[in-house]
Order: sequence, then structure tokens, then C-alpha cells
Amino acid sequence: MKPVNLRQAMVLEEPVHLPDGAGGFAESWEPLGTLWAEIVAGSGRERVADIVTLSMVPWRITVRGAPIGAPSRPRPGQRFRDGLRVFRILSVSERDAAGRYLTCLAHEEVAR
Repeated sequence: MKPVNLRQAMVLEEPVHLPDGAGGFAESWEPLGTLWAEIVAGSGRERVADIVTLSMVPWRITVRGAPIGAPSRPRPGQRFRDGLRVFRILSVSERDAAGRYLTCLAHEEVAR
């Protein structure tokens, strides 16, 4: 197994629903903390959505392991933020049997 190089600081965010005053809600994102990560891009694709072309790139993001239920353990539905870049987490699994690292499969969507 190749060594992991955790050199990218990324903010882990969780969605929160806030009342919009009209009986509905607005989704906002709450930062949970900063995790050091290794990010590796997969092969991308483009698709047309309404009047916008979306460029979608899958990413493999590796972070230090954390026990299930720990606030520092990423979960599907959360996201990583690196400045203006946003990576939506699709799945999380242990990278090795000892659970020293977690691999998060994520998508970065960029509207053009």
C-alpha cells in the first residue's frame, strides 16, 4: 500500500436546515472542523442540466481515521470545502484493516 500524504487542509461541513419564515426551510452549511487530506482526481465528464453545463469530477479524498460516530469522521451527505471548491461526500470506507485512514469518494461539481 502506498504511503498517504495528508497535506491539504479541508473544512468538513454538515448541512443544516434553517426556517425560511414562510413555513419551509433553507439549507445552510455548518463547519465541523478542519481535516488534513490527500486528494486524488478521477476521470471527469460533462452533462447538460437545463441551461448550464456541469463538469463533474470524481475525487478520492483520504483523511486520518476516526471511530464511527465521532464528529471528525466524515459521512455521506456532508462535504469538504477547500476555499471556493466544494466536494460532496458520496461514501466513506476504511482504507486499511486497522482503520488508520478513511477514503471518501466525492464529487466536485463546477457550473460553467
